[in-house]
Amino acid sequence: MPDARNDAREDVPLRPDRGGLTVNAPIDLTGRTALVTGAASGIGAAIALALEAAGAKVHAADRDEGGLARLADASSVNPITADLSDLDSLGRLPTDVDILVNNAGIQHVSPIEDFPLERFDLILDLMLVAPFRLIRQSLPHMYAQGWGRVLNVSSVHGLRASAFKAAYVTAKHGLEGLSKVVALEGAPHGVTSTCINPAYVRTALVEKQISDQARTHGIPEAEVISKIMLEPVAVKRLVEPDEVAALALFLCGPASASVSGTSFSMDGGWTAH
Repeated sequence: MPDARNDAREDVPLRPDRGGLTVNAPIDLTGRTALVTGAASGIGAAIALALEAAGAKVHAADRDEGGLARLADASSVNPITADLSDLDSLGRLPTDVDILVNNAGIQHVSPIEDFPLERFDLILDLMLVAPFRLIRQSLPHMYAQGWGRVLNVSSVHGLRASAFKAAYVTAKHGLEGLSKVVALEGAPHGVTSTCINPAYVRTALVEKQISDQARTHGIPEAEVISKIMLEPVAVKRLVEPDEVAALALFLCGPASASVSGTSFSMDGGWTAH
């Protein structure tokens, strides 16, 4: 009787071709172009700097001119002042990008019955409709190149809900679904689409929530981080922007070629409950 193990060895190489991938090699994005939204500070700035350090040409879009100027002073990124909630203006942003990072976002903390209608609409436009439009206008270039990366900076709130954040949770859950559709449609064209899902990150957006959270929950501001932000996580610390940027860089590298349509929790164990 033939030795099945020997047959398998003849048919399947023990060290299959890895397509030139070298373990632990630095990620090289030379020749790639990226567009990062919400890039003036926090997560967006960290991702923009990480992509640039890897060799990519980076367009950094934000409405914060001062923040963009500081970012440009510290790097060679191309600053683009833009209000991402102005949907009709999105067509003026670069479309010949190989990497699209949808990061721009805002927050509003309020009970549903008091939630301002215009604020709800604004958050959905900025954090769901704008990413759809940017993806839609960027995919033709990615398809033509046969390579592309769509990175959606979601949140643990794309996987779990919290009270008093109706618009934010709705937008992030929608972004998760959009990302999966892009993954399915983009796969035949070499385009991947993923979500990054951090818990609370040490950013200006989180700092601005403290007073709102204190008022809504009826606790002192000094207790918000420990009693609200870190209460559901096992790892009792805020996530740092550079940690999110490191994951984003991996998702643009060669080892992520088969990583698509999924979400990466960086939530300190929040979703382990």
